Amino acid sequence: MVTSVVLPQAPALTPLLARGTLLSPFKRPRPDAGFPRTRLVLPGVRVDLARLAAYERVCGFATGDDALPLTYPHVLGFPLAMRLMSGRDFPLPLLGLVHTSIGITRRTTMTATGEYELTAYVEQLAPHRRGTEATVVTEVRAGDGDGGVVWESRSTYLARHRTGGRIADKPVERREPLPAVAEWRLAGDVGRRYGAASGDRNPIHLHPVTARLFGFPRAIAHGMWTVARCLAAHGTPQAARVRAEFRAPVLLPGTVTYAADDGGRFELRGAKERVHVTGEVYPLTS
Repeated sequence: MVTSVVLPQAPALTPLLARGTLLSPFKRPRPDAGFPRTRLVLPGVRVDLARLAAYERVCGFATGDDALPLTYPHVLGFPLAMRLMSGRDFPLPLLGLVHTSIGITRRTTMTATGEYELTAYVEQLAPHRRGTEATVVTEVRAGDGDGGVVWESRSTYLARHRTGGRIADKPVERREPLPAVAEWRLAGDVGRRYGAASGDRNPIHLHPVTARLFGFPRAIAHGMWTVARCLAAHGTPQAARVRAEFRAPVLLPGTVTYAADDGGRFELRGAKERVHVTGEVYPLTS
């Protein structure tokens, strides 16, 4: 049975991260596990314009426009998603959970000075060749929420565990590399700057020392920063669909190549043509 819970304010991310980390060793992920059927609703959301400006600067969007970047509603809804994924009834351990993809639909431009209602819920668990994947949906409605959804996303998060080899690898579609457009040199503080603007201060993104505790040689960029940076360079229609997959972490500091074609496809590549992010953006026609 699905229940709706109306929140009086956005949850604080740091306590949620701590709770999810402490509960992680007790989770036993599997695709047929039960998961929370709660829809979290947060009405009366307004954008902090100072944080928005900081987000626009670190991601490469133009500042000062009364329009939210296509990826910014993910920042607004992330505390709700984290509350769901850090709870006792969420079967996947938050520690080590990997954001593998995101699909976004924006039906109209969203103003930075508007008021919105957010909803987040876990849609499903599914088997993955490397473990179990959860799909988390975020919806945004304008005003008091009586209207339709103006923005929505579906994010997949993977918990790695043994699967017994029951699921075959997906066939890899081999494509020619997209034409290089620009080379970006990423500073070591990108994760800290994005964390300050978005509120996502996961330690793997902040410092080399904290990243090494989780098996990374250096801090890694937020996946949503890489997508936002690509879309800032690519541009997006007023009504748009975006799909992006996170293939490999981007180490900080580092140098990456942004590549794109005229058909809406884009990617971020690193040394030896290693692909970090692939995606596509196209107009929403219906």
